[in-house]
Amino acid sequence: MKLPLYYVLRLSALCVYHCTMASESDLYIFTTDSLPTDPRFLPPLANGLLGWRVYNTIMHMGGVYNGQGGHCHRADIPCPLSVTIEIEDPAQHTYSLDTHTGIFSHTLNTARVTATQSFYAHRFYPNLMVMELLLVRQGALEEPITVKLVSSFTPESKDIDFRSAPDYKNGRHIQGQTTTAEVPGGSRSSVHLIWSIIPPSVTLLPEQSESRWGFILVLGDSARSVEANFDEGLSLMADGNLRPSHRDAWTELWLESKVEPTGSEKLSKALIGCMFYLLSAFPSLHDVSNSFGGVSPGGLSNGGNGQDYWGHVFWDQDIWMYPAIALFYPKLARSVLNYRVRTIDGAKDNAQKQGYKGLKFPWESAVSGREVCPEDIYGQQEIHINGDVTLAFQHYLYLTQDLSMFTEGHGSEVIWGVADYWVSRVTWNPNEQSYHILGVMPPDEYYYNVNNSVYTNTVAKFSLQFAVELAELLQYPAPEEWHEVAERIKIPFDQESKYHPEYDGYIKGHPVKQADTVMLGYPLGLPMSPEVRRNDLEAYEPVTDPHGPAMTWGMFAVGWLELGEAKKAQQLLQKCFNNIQGPFQVWSESSDGSGAVNFLTGMGGFLQAVIFGYTGFRVQKECLAFSPLLPDDISELCIRGVSYLGNKMDWLLRSNEVCIILRKQASNTEDAKVCALQVVLKTSGAKIPLIPGQPITFPRGAGYICQLNSTFSCWPF
Repeated sequence: MKLPLYYVLRLSALCVYHCTMASESDLYIFTTDSLPTDPRFLPPLANGLLGWRVYNTIMHMGGVYNGQGGHCHRADIPCPLSVTIEIEDPAQHTYSLDTHTGIFSHTLNTARVTATQSFYAHRFYPNLMVMELLLVRQGALEEPITVKLVSSFTPESKDIDFRSAPDYKNGRHIQGQTTTAEVPGGSRSSVHLIWSIIPPSVTLLPEQSESRWGFILVLGDSARSVEANFDEGLSLMADGNLRPSHRDAWTELWLESKVEPTGSEKLSKALIGCMFYLLSAFPSLHDVSNSFGGVSPGGLSNGGNGQDYWGHVFWDQDIWMYPAIALFYPKLARSVLNYRVRTIDGAKDNAQKQGYKGLKFPWESAVSGREVCPEDIYGQQEIHINGDVTLAFQHYLYLTQDLSMFTEGHGSEVIWGVADYWVSRVTWNPNEQSYHILGVMPPDEYYYNVNNSVYTNTVAKFSLQFAVELAELLQYPAPEEWHEVAERIKIPFDQESKYHPEYDGYIKGHPVKQADTVMLGYPLGLPMSPEVRRNDLEAYEPVTDPHGPAMTWGMFAVGWLELGEAKKAQQLLQKCFNNIQGPFQVWSESSDGSGAVNFLTGMGGFLQAVIFGYTGFRVQKECLAFSPLLPDDISELCIRGVSYLGNKMDWLLRSNEVCIILRKQASNTEDAKVCALQVVLKTSGAKIPLIPGQPITFPRGAGYICQLNSTFSCWPF
């Protein structure tokens, strides 16, 4: 299909205009002249391995926990970069977080000097954190100007027995081990720090117009690794490549994904903040260590003893954070799956302790995969986590067709182990002629020891069906029980009211904590009529706790967008802004500022409401479906970097049309399965091939992306 030149030029102009507007207003830089009064809302800096909230005296390292079982938490590590700058002159203060580059800066402006202190967690070299100082003379007066560096660092931790080690190349070195292993008899984590000595002050000499200083901090699990990384940091400083290599890594990340609406600066900044903090929790695109420790609700900067869920990994990672990452970054998505694979032994142990077969992934996970929830009931009853984990694997396969994750990557062991668990966990009910799952806690944690949680049973059904599907692909003899239980498991439904009760015996109108049953439509994709979808939304929206966790309203918004009610969806999405605290777009779990901070779970839910809600994107077995709908206050939505079957696509959605550009493949693209794609439009049935570098435009409406030669139909969706 040859497109009129008008469409080609129009799309290009729109994209250029959009990028120019974003650049002019610099929405990616969060700036303020005063810090939040609550230090919890200071911006966190992280890179998938290290996490630190600026100015805090402690930091964390991925995979380093202290404490056994339910006492396990992220080990507090003292941070030598906990330094503030001061000057005797009256000064104007500016604090900024540049999300383009992941650099936080504090600038002091006086009549004599501009002093800028910058921090960043290096995005390419994950063991490295950096503090830089820049003094620039103002005026012609030649005199020494001194800026104080006030440190609150002490080389101590309540979680790690640190001791001094010999200095290394003018850097201080301490080393230690966590005091208690996660499991009895298990190994304790070793932690080494080497850092540049930070003086009490720096001085701009009379003959200097400006001067720079750099200080590096390196963390690792052995003397050899920290020494090697310290050498690397010194070399980068000497070559002038320390900041550029960090900046380039962030540039590469942002080239892979952008979510930019036109019409609401408030929404734009929220989306930028969500994507920035979420990406900060993931490893580098070039990481080959296969040691990623998962994503906890509060990220790497939080999670000490008794704080922010102890830094544990929940379903939050797989259901709430993962979808927005997987749509753009297959490599980062795979790092989440690899984390779950590494915890298979622990999941097997959990199942055996409960008296069941297969794998039972922990409600709260650290390193081993054994249950580390402080309260037993959650680990025993909130078993929907198993289906949440397998859904992430399923979406990865549908988005990439990468079977190596399931063969060499051992993902099949996860899928089939979970299937074996469900088969051993169900109970046959002869009266109803269906399989039941008894004694569970649904996602709505106000209730426990209930039977047939509709969410739990649905994810069990889908994970069993996926196990059968994967077995066919890999020519594995699937037990008949997988198919049998999947087909005959009970999915509670009230025929009279035509809605899904949350569990057997749920009384309509009783309060619920958070999104639960409304997630049947999205992200689970349980087939239902628009009438039932509406009834579910109307039944649960008025009784959902208004002070519940932040991710809830995004799921309601997605539901209303499915039904074509953009105004209603927007009203619910507006509630999420109450959870954004302070100038740095840091989220709190609850709207009053309480609960976990840097709440990535809420950010993930918010991103999904926009990325999957406004576009109608649905990841399906043979296609990526879409059905876009924008609210009145958003004139257009540009989504760049959508990754599907080895391709990258940029989308521009407007009220009356959709434009797609399939990116040209880079010459250095790594080996990956790249499939030729086409767009299929629902109303007309038109099939439009996607040709790299050539935009296509069509009227707004439902459709799907699939392989060029596919005869499969994705209707209905």
